Amino acid sequence: MSTFDDSKSLTYRDAGVDIDAGDQLVENIKPYAKKTLRPEVLAGIGGFGALCGIPSKYREPVLVSGTDGVGTKLKVAFELNRHATIGIDLVAMSANDILVQGAEPLFFLDYFACGKLDVATATEVVKGIAAGCAQAGCALIGGETAEMPGMYPPGEYDLAGFAVGVVEKSKIIDGKSIAAGDAVLGLASSGAHSNGYSLIRRIIAKNKTDLSALLDGRPLSDLILAPTRIYVKSMLQLIAGLPVKGLAHITGGGIVDNVPRILPEHLTARLTRASWPRSPLFAWLQREGNVADDEMLRVFNCGIGMVVVVAEQHAKAAAELLEAAGETVWRIGSIDTRAQNEAQTIVT
Repeated sequence: MSTFDDSKSLTYRDAGVDIDAGDQLVENIKPYAKKTLRPEVLAGIGGFGALCGIPSKYREPVLVSGTDGVGTKLKVAFELNRHATIGIDLVAMSANDILVQGAEPLFFLDYFACGKLDVATATEVVKGIAAGCAQAGCALIGGETAEMPGMYPPGEYDLAGFAVGVVEKSKIIDGKSIAAGDAVLGLASSGAHSNGYSLIRRIIAKNKTDLSALLDGRPLSDLILAPTRIYVKSMLQLIAGLPVKGLAHITGGGIVDNVPRILPEHLTARLTRASWPRSPLFAWLQREGNVADDEMLRVFNCGIGMVVVVAEQHAKAAAELLEAAGETVWRIGSIDTRAQNEAQTIVT
């Protein structure tokens, strides 16, 4: 016998979707989004579409776009119930990607999906997204919150986002000018950023790790959830001041897979592993997970979040400019002519 009472008027809330909660979230995040606005923004959060003009300083503007998520780093945030910085990771992954072509990020939009909307948690996440946008100098002008009952376990959500930037056509950084003898600089990462977390979580589970335990004087949880460094403002200063031949954002695939993406086929990057220090986090991951050196370099950034290629004569000035802008920089190698069948990134 059916227990369905067809005399009762059903609502969307009965089906698991709370429209009022969604409306409240929009109101909560408006002040944070407002702080990120640029002069070019014509209409932002609240409309069906967000409007943004192109800065008038560009004569031949080219739009550059990128999209990404945060991956299974979200699982760590769920387990620790810490959501304040995961939004910074979301912005960083797209903003750093479009930066490598010389683009100035203009705006960012996010997609937040959950089974049941927790307004307080979602507000924390979006506050982090706004903080990331402030670091990248771009406007948070819109997004989407999707409440989908049955799609996600209680207390979990998913994140995606995309950034749009602009670069002068004549100043696109595409790696075509890279030549043998050029210098390779590495900019320090803030940790694992947002890559390799399936392996990190496996290492934690295998060793039954207490994430409150101290590593180099800090809780391991802080090191693992450290937000991805956003390199936009410092790198735009460098691009404005010196000729930059190539940039590589070190994400999934590590240095060995990402640097070749910017190199002409006839060149290779020869890097010296001892030229930059190994952080306590990566030393711990390698030791506790018994991870081989080659695997570490392919899975993790291993301490280098952005690679910069400049002419040898500009290497010293580039490092000084970046350090003055707040970056930690190492000379990690050089560009060389590639031998037949040789890999395009060689780390020794």
